[in-house]
Amino acid sequence: MFVGTTFFGSFELAVLVKLVLAGVAGAMVGLEREKHGRPAGLRTHLLVSLGACLMMIISEAFFLKYGGVDGTLSPVRLDPSRVAAQIVAGIGFIGAGVILKEGVSIRGLTTAASLWLIAGVGMAFGMGLFGAGAMATVLALFSLVFLKRLDPVIKKDRFLYLTIVSGLETDIFPELERVFAERQMRISDLVSSTDLIIGEVEYQFVLTQHRHRMGREMTQAITALPGVRRVSYK
Repeated sequence: MFVGTTFFGSFELAVLVKLVLAGVAGAMVGLEREKHGRPAGLRTHLLVSLGACLMMIISEAFFLKYGGVDGTLSPVRLDPSRVAAQIVAGIGFIGAGVILKEGVSIRGLTTAASLWLIAGVGMAFGMGLFGAGAMATVLALFSLVFLKRLDPVIKKDRFLYLTIVSGLETDIFPELERVFAERQMRISDLVSSTDLIIGEVEYQFVLTQHRHRMGREMTQAITALPGVRRVSYK
């Protein structure tokens, strides 16, 4: 089903079916995001999918209306793919709006990707590619709902951002290395600064390991070291 799609012999009915299917697909994916408290949820995904579908229908309508015009006799030049290209470019602005940076962590990448995909789903329905749109919706829901359950199983690097402030009278770095080694923590980055006026040394570590989060345990072990004044982690 491509350009000029009809439903029971009616082009208008085909348009309505496309819009409804695009809206339903957007709502299904958006509902999953809404349940997880994401900034782009049910309404945003529904509107993105519906808008992309509508723009593809309008592009198709322009082609049906003016596609037969002789280009040698008229300045009209039609390229239906231009609308699709602008949808793909435009959806990037919405996707960028849902990506949040909180300190060293970034949230919203999955939601931005789902918005990008749901725009493609709307375009597929708008072009009459019902099978492709439906399959993309099913695969999107599968990745968002079921693949998320694999997170506890997949071994991933866990990063601990640790800030330690100590006095100048004691060099605690060798003791810190011992504490890290005992817990199989690897130093992936280190920034150190010394304040001679107030007599403090600040270490900023990025630690890596594969097992589990150890922020509280690490803090307790470090605060017991002589000379440590402040410890914070995230």
